[in-house]
Amino acid sequence: MLLGSGSLGTLMFVRSHRNKRISSYDKSGANADFWVLYPGDTKVIASMDGPGVIRHIWMTLGCEEPAFLRRIVLRMFWDDESDPSVETPIGDFFGLGHARTAYFSSLPLSMFDRGFNCFFPMPFYKNARIEVQSECSDCPLILYFYVDYETHEKLPQGLAPFHAQWRRENPCKAVQLPYEQNVDGKENYIILEARGHGHYVGCHLNIDALSPGWWGEGDDMFFIDGEKWPPGIHGTGTEDYFCGAWNFNNVNSPFWTPYYGYHLKGNDDYTGKHSMYRYHIEDPIVFHRSILLSIEHGHANDMGHDYSSTAYWYQAEPHEKTVELLPVNLRLPRPD
Repeated sequence: MLLGSGSLGTLMFVRSHRNKRISSYDKSGANADFWVLYPGDTKVIASMDGPGVIRHIWMTLGCEEPAFLRRIVLRMFWDDESDPSVETPIGDFFGLGHARTAYFSSLPLSMFDRGFNCFFPMPFYKNARIEVQSECSDCPLILYFYVDYETHEKLPQGLAPFHAQWRRENPCKAVQLPYEQNVDGKENYIILEARGHGHYVGCHLNIDALSPGWWGEGDDMFFIDGEKWPPGIHGTGTEDYFCGAWNFNNVNSPFWTPYYGYHLKGNDDYTGKHSMYRYHIEDPIVFHRSILLSIEHGHANDMGHDYSSTAYWYQAEPHEKTVELLPVNLRLPRPD
């Protein structure tokens, strides 16, 4: 059985699965190839029996309501679970912070000409369900979508379901520590908290900086399996974790690569809206009991900006819900 299908080196192997797609195509044969969600609607866009693996999700959305990418919620459920493994604003799921589009292309996620793409593989043994909820106030949502997946006679045991978690702290609490020293990480912004056995595969981080000054001295910290201070993985600065350096001060425009990028750049004085990503495709971070990933907001948490993020990981079920999705009024971005 060949499950890894993303490498040129595997294309020569014969495969036994079947490929299927669920999409929004017009079943009447006309060209109205979209679904309409009115404010308050929740619709199941895909329901699949297993064993199977989702390989690709494509969407494009249209709505006249401001910040609709934060008003629409995407949820995914695996194998009869009642609590979703994925629950995020739809724009943030596809790597787009601040409810605005920004061209970028990474290995697992990309956005091109308002086409949103996800290539994270998502296995399921018994069934899978994807639903979309509109929490818009006035305007309908036009939704086009593909869900491309494989069906298998059997999947090997031990495949971990896919998870995604969205968080926001608006604003982070600026603290003044003695001698600007952070020796416990307790005031950090939390990107991911999960309990169980799994591996973290990346995140995107959004910062709406409310005052001038470099926010990137904030260190990343991974507390694995209940570690106390110091964490086993401790970074040296925000731009360093996102594979940049030196304050991003030579970055004149957004950039992106398969594994990392700074795909939305704010003002030259570091105010405004910024987004960046780091995907641990080649170097996933394994946890056996728990993981707490956090990052300082400024050096030793001395800056009080609006932070939000989406973390992606794989974890054996059952999972424990560690954060509630904020209500729609608390998800909306700040005005420019």
